[in-house]
Amino acid sequence: MKIAILTSGGDSAGMNAVVRSVVKAGILKGCEMFVVREGYEGLVQGNTAAAEAHGREINTSTEAAVEAKVVTDPLLQQEASRLDEKLLHNLRFGDGDLLKDGTCEFVGGRSLKGRYIVRVGWDDVRGWFSEGGTLIGTARSMTFKTPEGRTAAAHNMIKEGIDALVVCGGDGSLTGADVFRREWPDLIRSLRDKGLITEEKHAAHAHLKIVGLVGSIDNDMCLTDLTIGAPTALQRICEAIDNINSTAYSHSRAFVIEVMGRDCGWLALMAGVAGGADFIFIPERPPKVQPWEDEMCAQIHRHREIGKRKTIVIVAEGAHDKDLNPIRVDYVKDVLRERLGLDTRVTTLGHTQRGGRPCALDRIMPTLQGVEAVDALLESTPETPSYMIGLHENKVVRVSLMEAVAKTRSVAAAVRAKDFDKALDLRGPEFKEALDGFVKVSAIADESTMLPEEKRMRVGIIHMGAPAGGMNAATRTAVRYCIRQGHTPLAIHNGFRGLLDDNVDELSWLGVDAWMNRGGSELGTNRALPSIDLGGIASKFQQYQLESFMLIGGFEAFTALLQLEEGRKYYPAFHIPMVHIPATISNNVPMTEYSLGSDTSLNALVDACDAIKQSASASRNRVFVVETQGGNCGYLAALGGLAVGASLVYTPEEGISLDMLRRDVRFLKTRYKLDPPGRSEGRLVIRNENSSGVYTTSMITKMLGEEGDPSFDARSASLGHTLQGGIPSPTDRARAARLSLKCMAFLEYHHEKLLAQGHKHRQASPESAAIITIQTSSVKMVPVQEMVEHADMKNRRGRTAWWTDAKDLVEQLVGKPQFLGMHKELHLSGFATRNPDGN
Repeated sequence: MKIAILTSGGDSAGMNAVVRSVVKAGILKGCEMFVVREGYEGLVQGNTAAAEAHGREINTSTEAAVEAKVVTDPLLQQEASRLDEKLLHNLRFGDGDLLKDGTCEFVGGRSLKGRYIVRVGWDDVRGWFSEGGTLIGTARSMTFKTPEGRTAAAHNMIKEGIDALVVCGGDGSLTGADVFRREWPDLIRSLRDKGLITEEKHAAHAHLKIVGLVGSIDNDMCLTDLTIGAPTALQRICEAIDNINSTAYSHSRAFVIEVMGRDCGWLALMAGVAGGADFIFIPERPPKVQPWEDEMCAQIHRHREIGKRKTIVIVAEGAHDKDLNPIRVDYVKDVLRERLGLDTRVTTLGHTQRGGRPCALDRIMPTLQGVEAVDALLESTPETPSYMIGLHENKVVRVSLMEAVAKTRSVAAAVRAKDFDKALDLRGPEFKEALDGFVKVSAIADESTMLPEEKRMRVGIIHMGAPAGGMNAATRTAVRYCIRQGHTPLAIHNGFRGLLDDNVDELSWLGVDAWMNRGGSELGTNRALPSIDLGGIASKFQQYQLESFMLIGGFEAFTALLQLEEGRKYYPAFHIPMVHIPATISNNVPMTEYSLGSDTSLNALVDACDAIKQSASASRNRVFVVETQGGNCGYLAALGGLAVGASLVYTPEEGISLDMLRRDVRFLKTRYKLDPPGRSEGRLVIRNENSSGVYTTSMITKMLGEEGDPSFDARSASLGHTLQGGIPSPTDRARAARLSLKCMAFLEYHHEKLLAQGHKHRQASPESAAIITIQTSSVKMVPVQEMVEHADMKNRRGRTAWWTDAKDLVEQLVGKPQFLGMHKELHLSGFATRNPDGN
């Protein structure tokens, strides 16, 4: 099969990761791969005869150079019988540098001018996924919207022998793809009748296979949790807000920030949650009060009255009031200045939201989606619908492309009809939860929102284990919710040792205001467990009259909760609701697919490895062995390897053996021998700190340096505690807010159940001591005793993990099995489900 991929509509970070993944997966599946420059316009333009002839000449000479190298190099001669033929013949075709360097249209030198449908090989897309935007270009084609344009596009595809198309773009681009597929029989019949194609070609290309992926920073497509580019755009926005916060605080100013989102308020909403905004305007839920100026000013005035020095208002570009009158940032600025006397500035972020390197999530998920897109094409029949490859949390799913587009457009229709409740329902429960959560933590409480006196709780909050991004965000959310409900939030500083030392105080609404973007642990944390003095801990629970308890941390917090729950047999003080929010960069808490801090740490790893790879590539023939944290859990190494395009990954789950190292040296030597002369790529080896007690990072580095000479040398880098620090990612902040609010609802529910038992001898049920977990697209509370059954207590990790296939996928996408003659099928396995329900 010949497969082409194009990017269309607005660009978004992660599009290059999709192109790279589709090209590599297609080659591994035995397909010939093409990229289409400039979106649908490139399909319409096609290739001129002269450019096509020149291109074939370049492709042939490049392919011949690879074959000549295999024949003449002694090492490659030894490996020749093992090398995968289909990969070898698709290694490169000579145009990758023109695409990556932006010299496609270079005047006066070799270029791709006149050639829009370009054959690409394995190495032609290497390193692409760390680049922002789309290297193959995008354009909004008016010509393709006409029957004549689509006929020309069909003709150009058939001339190249292409009968399958991957489209990465927004709802307009995906609609165009489905129209193209539906019209295909008529288009090729017209071409045959005009004598432009033969009867044989008409029969050979009777069915066009199409699959769509959503590239949109707005995250505006239904039937998928996340669109390609949205996490990176959110990161850009939150970086700007974090920077603005400091100057706003310094001058006691208000800032009105406009973000993208013409029909969808996801960016504004999530930036409001993650950035700790005071007020937001989104299209799906305009202010209920009219005039809305009164509501906004009243809320911000209350904030200023208690001493808040800064004000952040976020406005989606498509925001309006309930009568659909646009809400403009300059008008909001004037309202704040005139009514409240605030020194107010406007910042329009504009296209900075689109640009820059993709974050970790926008490298990993598009890579998985690209592999699934190729599988969907290979399995496509004339009877199957056009699929869109979406995401449900960490699972890749196939959904009906046109159903997704229709549902997405119905959101805008509901807004135009002023049916805002329907618009929110169509956005999904997580969107509604986020909006409800923002309202609860952004407004100062009054007696009207508080629970009756007898239902209010004294809530203890403690951090445990190593620091992780999102700990402070979860605490801030819990504190503000407590105050809104009338509860008393008590901070326990420095873990259980701090509790024994009476390091306990009450937190205030304003006191936690700046915690959303703070890394580390504001409460202080250590690894001491309740078992150091269980009786003393129970006594402190009584002393501070704790009526519920929230632990935020990693495996230590899980173990602590287990000890407290078992301590109920002996100490009545522990008969209160208790909940654990997993927060650890290792992501080693059983049963949950994500822990707070794991996304922040992945991004820290990506930033470090991008810089290291740049150094390695500058040296041309250098391998860096990068050591990561993670304890006995390989999540960070495996997913980090996928995000940075590592050549090898070592994890504790699989360990390291001498045979494995022999194979890995052979692979690296073969791979370097096949690089173009003088253009070798720097390569990364990611090793978890506990992968092996014998084959250490230092030992592996020395071995690679010795065995690789003269093809390559080796250096090492240990990232260490840099992976724990830094500003939490917006994903970790938003996730922290969501989980914290659900935990507070859990504590309230079980507190009320205990109150129903009366004042004496209250017995908390086992279900009242639980860990909040993310399992596919749902959030579930798991009793701590149940979780023990799924835990490997010795190695401090879960017995099973959703990401275990990541290491194999890393090696497949660098061709290790193929270069070593180990013929393994590329599959997503644990990463994919074939329907939205995940069944």
